[in-house]
Amino acid sequence: MSETWIILGATSSMARAFARKLADDGARLVLAGRDMDDMKRTAADCRAKGSPVAEVVRFDARQPETFGAVIRRAEREDGTINAAVFVGSMPDQSAIDADPSLVDGVITDSFAGPARFLQMLAPIMEARGSGTVVGVGSVAGDRGRIGNYVYGAAKAGFHTYLSGLRNRLTRAGGHVVTVKPGFVDTAMTWGLEGMFLVATPEKVADDILKAVAKRKNVIYTPFFWRWIMLIIRSVPEFIFKKLSV
Repeated sequence: MSETWIILGATSSMARAFARKLADDGARLVLAGRDMDDMKRTAADCRAKGSPVAEVVRFDARQPETFGAVIRRAEREDGTINAAVFVGSMPDQSAIDADPSLVDGVITDSFAGPARFLQMLAPIMEARGSGTVVGVGSVAGDRGRIGNYVYGAAKAGFHTYLSGLRNRLTRAGGHVVTVKPGFVDTAMTWGLEGMFLVATPEKVADDILKAVAKRKNVIYTPFFWRWIMLIIRSVPEFIFKKLSV
């Protein structure tokens, strides 16, 4: 059966690495994002690697009127429709503290926009009786931390949404994988202080593909972040609120 992957936020480093690995397997690709020139370069690379279809469609999480075109383009392909969501934004927490209006954009980019898109896509996946959603969250969503609690709150909401969507799509033959990356070498993390154990986008893409093949529900990538976050979640609140982590 042919497979088509919608990749939201296709200009991110993780999304590009994921798209190229899908291309190696001959998947059909719909790359969706804001930077059309960047995506066109990725699409050309994917076609050279083996994708029979690799096209670009404009998508902006803050402009719901762009959502329908992405879905309609994917619907033109036969077989299974999958989606991978790499959308998100993480301004410095100090910038948000200085300008609370930035909260809206973070929540829209990292949770509300992707959730609205997936709500539109879900009935199509149910009708076809197949399909996988990969939702890229973050370890930041496991506990509110002083350094990025608005971004963490948005990703926590996205994690909960993905859990419910997994419950829904499983009944129709679909599946949802929640991905919680730790520090990854991307534009979002460049220049951040306190970075350690930084993974490459290619490593994250490999872990996602393995999770999809095994129909995993939730993964941390790299894997050791599961144990790091277990420790962080286990710290009592009266101690945790005094820490700068």
